[in-house]
Amino acid sequence: MQAALDAWRAEYNIDRPYQSLAMAFPAARFTPAAPGLALRVPARQSLLRPGQPGTTAASVPGPAAASTPGGGHHLPVALEVARVVPPSGNLWIGSQQVWLGPALAGRAITIWVDETSLHVLLDGTRPQTLPSRLGVTELARLAAGGARPAGPSPLPPAHGAAIEAERIVNAAGLISLAGAQLNVGFQLADQRVTLRMDGTQMAVISHDGTLQRTLPCPVPARDRHRLRGARRAATSPPPPPGPLIVQRRISQRGSLMVATQRIHIGLIHARKIATVTAGDATFKVDIDGETVAVVPRTTSREIHRYKAHATQTPTRA
Repeated sequence: MQAALDAWRAEYNIDRPYQSLAMAFPAARFTPAAPGLALRVPARQSLLRPGQPGTTAASVPGPAAASTPGGGHHLPVALEVARVVPPSGNLWIGSQQVWLGPALAGRAITIWVDETSLHVLLDGTRPQTLPSRLGVTELARLAAGGARPAGPSPLPPAHGAAIEAERIVNAAGLISLAGAQLNVGFQLADQRVTLRMDGTQMAVISHDGTLQRTLPCPVPARDRHRLRGARRAATSPPPPPGPLIVQRRISQRGSLMVATQRIHIGLIHARKIATVTAGDATFKVDIDGETVAVVPRTTSREIHRYKAHATQTPTRA
């Protein structure tokens, strides 16, 4: 391979004239460089605190650089930058565009950014997270412009903690979560709800702190901390006030299930909504304001689902 390349180079530079060179050979136009030209490796750039030993006029002022095991320096892991949202709702951080919308115009925000992630922080919440497009050079410019060293990532821990996120329920009772539409109930339409994800369950909590329903969580635990607006949950969701009352839809076979206990009601009530009052020793089942069954409670399992909504019972001609 090397011999073939050497032969091609000789033909290209010595044996073939070119019209662009007035039929001269490329080798005839080559001029050797002046002697004494040597290659050098430039010094590694780093950020130094003003007044730190080694700071020169050419040094870039900024936050302290972290030390490496070999004694060198590298850029800080992350920076925080304060900004005010412009009237258009569209701002720039370095060379990256961040769209927040005109509704937040005039609001003060903090941007947490490193080489991989960019988080927008507003009044203690994280309404937006984007992949970072800023490299080492642009982070250095931000530091020179007054950006401060950032603390830990605002993302909550990936494991071992309950995660909360807020969403607005649309007119159809749906919310957007992890790129999918999830039904939380049309009775919550146009309300802001808190989704509390813990283990395999997701609690839907209304704006007044009342637990509305509990669903199987559709987001794996390893991905919950990356959801838009995700934060560490503070406390457990409060149980519904008063006696523990739940709703169930009666199956086509005339039965329902509460806390893994199956209760047979009758085929005449198939597909209706039943209200179940859970006591320490009994389950009382009411349909349309009338008690249709009181059965002994044979399970001590915890009740996770409180609400049930179904279509109307089909009308037979």
